[in-house]
Amino acid sequence: MKPVWIVDDDQSIRWVLEKALARMSIPTQSFACADDMLEALGHDSPSVLVTDVRMPGKDGLTLLQEIKGQHPDMPVIVMTAYTDLNSTVAAFKKGAFDYLAKPFDINDAVSLVQRAIPPEPVAPVAATPARAESSDAPGPVMMKSSSVAMQEVFRAIGRLAVSPATVLITGESGTGKELIARALHQHSPRAAGPFVALNAAAIPRDLLEAELFGHEKGAFTGATQQRRGRFEEAHGGTLFLDEIGDMPFELQTRLLRVLAEGSFYRVGGSQAIKVDVRIVAATHQPLEQRVAQGLFREDLFHRLNVIRLRLPPLRERKEDIPALAELFLQNSARALGVAPRRLTSAALEVLRAFDYPGNIRQLENFCHWLTVMSSGQVVDVKDLPPEVAQANMQRNASSSESSSASVALAASAGSGPQSQPPAAGDWLSLLSKTAQDKLERNEPAIMATLTREFETVMISTALRHCRDRKAEAAQRLGIGRNTLTRKCQELGISSVD
Repeated sequence: MKPVWIVDDDQSIRWVLEKALARMSIPTQSFACADDMLEALGHDSPSVLVTDVRMPGKDGLTLLQEIKGQHPDMPVIVMTAYTDLNSTVAAFKKGAFDYLAKPFDINDAVSLVQRAIPPEPVAPVAATPARAESSDAPGPVMMKSSSVAMQEVFRAIGRLAVSPATVLITGESGTGKELIARALHQHSPRAAGPFVALNAAAIPRDLLEAELFGHEKGAFTGATQQRRGRFEEAHGGTLFLDEIGDMPFELQTRLLRVLAEGSFYRVGGSQAIKVDVRIVAATHQPLEQRVAQGLFREDLFHRLNVIRLRLPPLRERKEDIPALAELFLQNSARALGVAPRRLTSAALEVLRAFDYPGNIRQLENFCHWLTVMSSGQVVDVKDLPPEVAQANMQRNASSSESSSASVALAASAGSGPQSQPPAAGDWLSLLSKTAQDKLERNEPAIMATLTREFETVMISTALRHCRDRKAEAAQRLGIGRNTLTRKCQELGISSVD
């Protein structure tokens, strides 16, 4: 077997990968920079190349492009700690086999390398001139995330970059569905064409048909001239249909016909108009449920549901809050012409603890509020918006009540000569009381909050009991090792004492 080549300026990363692959009887050869690897490539070639992106000298994406120009069949895995959308998509567009975000689970890394290794050694391919890369569309969408869920979304965008497939984006309001739609467009072969967005819930029912398909002069009262609809405007590009679940049933029939035939009639028109449009749809509603209720056409649902991307709510990716808050504070400061506000660590922790029923849009609004309303450049807990401050006070009060109840419960369980552990019903009663208190205080998303707290306690306790051995902890909990690793990343659990 040919060795796997590893290119990374971080010696510890090289060492970890070498040892992990050696345990699987996979030979390796490591390089600290791209130039050393290219020099060795003149004499030999690897089965798989694993390369970092950010390195002194030649970066990993440039190396990837050179390798694909000379050895187009060589599997290349790109890894980086700078987990932003543009580098992910660029890696896939340049021919990467897959993308590995740091910090990674070593078992996942080894599994990825094993999948990339060809079944038989691949003979070197004669060098061919590297193709010129098409430039990205102007004004690319900038998105960064360290969450596992968003990394999967970034990977999907990378794979969909050259595909004309229809995409359905689901997720709660405010999670950034239009940003993802724009990213799909900007990284596609249609990037030079128009990106046209239409919100089906924001346009009156009587006007929506004309907005979509246009109308002829005199088609209805007030139609004093011919007008093109959104489908015509999007010809050669992408049409983003937001809140598709709110589209009136009768219009769904016309939309289905356009998707099937690629042509339509303007309102009041008699001539079929042919268009070449890629459809990206989005909704916060459960379309399967609306189909079952007879509110959404099943055939249209299947026509739209070719590729589905689910955007996680912000409460499931709280590790992204610091970077998002910094970005939004900078944007607000730039728009208002003032110095950007800076959050103290205590204020940032309070923002991280908030559940954000309005998701990313709500965090952005908070940051704009802080830029306008805070008296100083440094923002502390007392300067946070009223909703955040109130939720923090309620959380602290609830925590104090829970602690007092736990102490009382422990004291009760420990009294008497033959003390017994609390019965199962005792902690369930405490959970019931906690849920009731949160409901009475009108706290948002209490299911997600309590589930997150429950999982944190269970995983931390299991890791502590198993002395940080993740495989054993996962087995004792009855979940997979990869699931445990993902949960630890989502919940911010590193190691336990």
